[in-house]
Amino acid sequence: MTGPLVVAIVLSHERPDRTVACLRSLRSSLYPNLEVVVLDTGQAPGSADDIGRAFPGTEIVALEGNRGYAGGNNTGLALALRRRADWALLVNDDVTVAADCLSRLVECGESERRIGMVGPTVHHRDEPRVIQSAGGYLEPDWSASFLAADEPDRGQLREPRDVAWLSGCALLVRLELYEQIGPLDERFFCYWEDVDWCLRAHRYGWRVVHEPAARAWHEGGRTGSAPHPAVAYYTTRNHLLALGKHGAPLRVRLVAARRLGTTLLVWSVRPSLRSRRAARTAMWQGVADFALGRFGERPSTGRGRSE
Repeated sequence: MTGPLVVAIVLSHERPDRTVACLRSLRSSLYPNLEVVVLDTGQAPGSADDIGRAFPGTEIVALEGNRGYAGGNNTGLALALRRRADWALLVNDDVTVAADCLSRLVECGESERRIGMVGPTVHHRDEPRVIQSAGGYLEPDWSASFLAADEPDRGQLREPRDVAWLSGCALLVRLELYEQIGPLDERFFCYWEDVDWCLRAHRYGWRVVHEPAARAWHEGGRTGSAPHPAVAYYTTRNHLLALGKHGAPLRVRLVAARRLGTTLLVWSVRPSLRSRRAARTAMWQGVADFALGRFGERPSTGRGRSE
């Protein structure tokens, strides 16, 4: 094999058909030195058998329950480190990648020693030519937003560039970085753990780079669509957690508090936004749980999403 060893970690959650599609794209990868490991959360009974029938010989590791995106991928990262891999590719089960995606990510990462994370241009799966994410940035209240979100891909992104953070749905991570900055913070459970990880990488002097020539496709709604209550809960609580963890200045906290308060008020009183009231209730729960120091999986649901 040529090239550094990459271990792809696929966190399989509730739909084995999605995992099969993800594995099919990884099996078509042009990168020669790739190992694939599926981590099965056990949320879909029989999923490991379904995946095994579709791809005989695939390594499937059973997790002890659902530990969210952070906990599941931490298991995979530790496994990749034991195998002396150079890089780990974190891939959500609802992601597919282009055949040359990994080759381009590795080429970018290997071009400079201080590049610790590399991410592709992620497109909407149901609109394959529309960008979902080209890396991310922090707004004045330190909320996390995608660059180029919902823009038609006309080739406007040409050169690799440093970004504040990368989506964890498809993320190549140098394992030397993982050893230095530590694992994903499992308090987040899902949502914001990728942002937190990237911010920690920056603090240690690592570069976080978007490689536009690498392409992936991810399920998910467009910006502006009504959030699922679970998403509203985790993004609210975990944003507040990140503000405290990373020492946000008072001015940032004030902007964040004003924006959160405005959203809760508008979603409560505007008739046209009644469809968002379940999300509003979930946001209130997120604020309360942050204040009470309740982290990890959302207590009232017994379930969580992988990303």
